[in-house]
Amino acid sequence: MIRPRYATQFNINGESVLLSISASFRGADNLSFLLHKHPDRFQTFDMSFGKAHVFYREASDERVTACLLLDVDPVGMAKKHRGQSGQLAGYVNDRPYVTSSFMSTAIASIFGSAMAGRCNDRADAVNTPMDLTIQLESLPVKGGEAFLRSLFEPLGYDIEAHGAALDERFPEWGESPYFSVRLRANRLLCEVLNHLYVLIPVFDNQKHYFVGLDEIEKLLSKGEGWLAMHPCRDAITRRYLRHQGGMVRQAVQRLKADGGEIREDDEDDIPDASSVILPTSSLNEQRYESVARELVRSGGTRVIDLGCGDGKLLRRLMQKKQFTDIVGMDVSVRSLEIASKRLRLDSLPPRQAERIRLMHGSLMYRDTRLSGFDAACLVEVIEHLDPPRLAAMQRVVFQHARPQTVIVTTPNVEYNVMWESLPAGNYRHSDHRFEWTREEFQAWSTTVANEHGYTVRFEGIGPEAEGVGTPTQMAVFRCRDEVFGEATGEPS
Repeated sequence: MIRPRYATQFNINGESVLLSISASFRGADNLSFLLHKHPDRFQTFDMSFGKAHVFYREASDERVTACLLLDVDPVGMAKKHRGQSGQLAGYVNDRPYVTSSFMSTAIASIFGSAMAGRCNDRADAVNTPMDLTIQLESLPVKGGEAFLRSLFEPLGYDIEAHGAALDERFPEWGESPYFSVRLRANRLLCEVLNHLYVLIPVFDNQKHYFVGLDEIEKLLSKGEGWLAMHPCRDAITRRYLRHQGGMVRQAVQRLKADGGEIREDDEDDIPDASSVILPTSSLNEQRYESVARELVRSGGTRVIDLGCGDGKLLRRLMQKKQFTDIVGMDVSVRSLEIASKRLRLDSLPPRQAERIRLMHGSLMYRDTRLSGFDAACLVEVIEHLDPPRLAAMQRVVFQHARPQTVIVTTPNVEYNVMWESLPAGNYRHSDHRFEWTREEFQAWSTTVANEHGYTVRFEGIGPEAEGVGTPTQMAVFRCRDEVFGEATGEPS
């Protein structure tokens, strides 16, 4: 039986909910498990711009509709941004009533696990396409219905879009830029959420927060597997990054490197890399370079990336002839599929193919496949584990697998104050279970080293700021079974 949810509390009708996602088929209740939100609960979340509410309009075995409603506080937002104080536009605008970048922020914060394709209760459903209907209300589209279709149709969506006149009493004013949009597709839920996260702020070419270099990483991460080949790739990139030329050029060049077709008109729009001075390399690139350097210094030939994600580090390691056996392991099947495409495993020459492999696994359980490696790395992994599960990971890696070298990187929470777009008290990623100070990370690492017979040394990665250190912190563990030089952790 279909059960109505909270309709009377907000006087909900088909036009007032900004985002709803519906599944209609036997087993549709998988949707609520994938979203990690219980159908019998009305949930409210504090956001930097106000509040967000999640509830279900209906929930049965055959039909589920989840709704996300935003309650934007324009007065509070105007007070936070002092540059708008005293300006009427800071207090009177359309943001509380439209689907905008506020919605993208809410999706990432509230449905972060669903976006990443994680669900222990229904693991099979994560990688099973579903017949989904997505309703977006009051979507401001700068470019009209044609632009709307040009972004969604190449991704396989059927679209119904309904606009309206600015004012029916004054037809000469023309059409409103706001659309009610219904999308239908048979896709993975994580794909749909990532599409929405990237494209929603692109439609009206606005964002409510500062666009810095970290936005490039968000775009490439959420656009993984689809943006590089999208026919409107360049337009999406320009609008997402608010036309900041250097950042747009860097993002497009990296998308091209990830397999995007280089079109004839690219030369007019994006200069050749040889003629462009790009911004400082991203924090992600610095992190991978630091880890790869330490793996080379370890002298090992068999290495494993625990939590390899989409395979960016693995691709870098393949360029090092020193490594004869390179393995990537991840708990997410979807991430492994992306990594396989990124690494082009199906088309590698035989000698290259023999060097690298991917495997599905968890750091929570002892696994004999993890034994025998010279070096292992956990790059931005531990902060995604609930603190009680860290002990299990420590036993799996340091006690049972016991590689000669272990490299761990994690965010330095002290550095978060340097990012203007990150609200105070928030973590850098919605799925982070914790973020440590330098003192906390060093205390944990030292304890692990002492308990399992390792030495450890620490390095910072990224630009250093006075008083807060670097954005990323790295610990390099070396097993005491080896002969070491003077208290450096380096082989003698």
